Amino acid sequence: MRYIFHELRTVFKDEGVLIFFILVPLVYPLLYSWIYNNETVRDVPVVVVDESHSTLSRTLARKMDASPDVSVIGYADNIDDAREAMAKQEAFGIIYIPSDFDHRLNRRQQATVSVYCDMSLLLAYKAIYITAMSVTSDMNADVQMKSKGEPFAEVSIFNPAQGYGTFILPAVLMLIIQQTLALGIGMITGTQRERNGQHRLWTPLSPSDTFLKVVLGKSVVYFMIYAVVSAYLTCVVPLLFSFVQIARPWDMVQLLVPFIIACIFFAMTVTSVVRCRENVILVVVFASVPLMFISGLSWPQPNISWWWQSVSWLFPSTFGIQGFVRLSEMGATAREIMPNIVALWVQALFYFITTCIIYGRTPNK
Repeated sequence: MRYIFHELRTVFKDEGVLIFFILVPLVYPLLYSWIYNNETVRDVPVVVVDESHSTLSRTLARKMDASPDVSVIGYADNIDDAREAMAKQEAFGIIYIPSDFDHRLNRRQQATVSVYCDMSLLLAYKAIYITAMSVTSDMNADVQMKSKGEPFAEVSIFNPAQGYGTFILPAVLMLIIQQTLALGIGMITGTQRERNGQHRLWTPLSPSDTFLKVVLGKSVVYFMIYAVVSAYLTCVVPLLFSFVQIARPWDMVQLLVPFIIACIFFAMTVTSVVRCRENVILVVVFASVPLMFISGLSWPQPNISWWWQSVSWLFPSTFGIQGFVRLSEMGATAREIMPNIVALWVQALFYFITTCIIYGRTPNK
């Protein structure tokens, strides 16, 4: 108990630690969710290059213009003129309809429509691409029905609004838990080294104190704080912005408990090399984007090399993000994500052992 109260005083007396433990988890998700709360952009301007000049090509252009996400601002005679419109920022995409479009469709052959987008604006690219896919699929369904074939129906699952916020927010929330824990614990560790010597991670409060008491006391404090923070991030934030959240409470608890514990001991292990408070900020912030990619959310996991997949297994965020997405958006149960939960418990045990080894070998006198 002595080390629990001592660590609580350390946390609440350090403004830097409070920023990462309380302020960042409180404000950053609200800012991020507010920016992407609309989920999609509307009336993205595009230019049509119609070399077919047929009824079907004009129908395709009208349907795209009638969609809520895309607005056809004009027609160009060729690709070069359309590119000039994009260079002037008058349009963010080009719809190119080839000359054989009508001919191939009437002969029941595969026809193509090319889409060129400004990739500097992700939401604009998404709006143009998804609209083009929807319109062409709808026209394909009409062709199939005329041929007495089975109609094509498109149904969006898990992300009904096809919004960027619903897609990315679960990963951001889980990554915030891991990264802010690492930042706060790293600042505490750096302060300890700066005050008591570069080789000392802890100072005994009495002669009978051991490294195990220190590790358990610190971890209990961090767990109490982040039990509240995690509840706020995973329950309150999605509710405030009406993001998809269909996870069952008990299933969420079964995932978050090992995730928080794994993150705590992971942070205590990794930040043990910190020599000063500021260094941990550079390392943790730099690692945020790579961790997002190798988690398998923003980049398809089957396309990640085995080497990087192996690296991703070292971080609790990988299994936490995958499990949280399946619970909150796909309606999975704890039983269905049990491999992720087991992996987090294995990580928690592994990093607990490494933390004890590091703290046990640290000179305290």
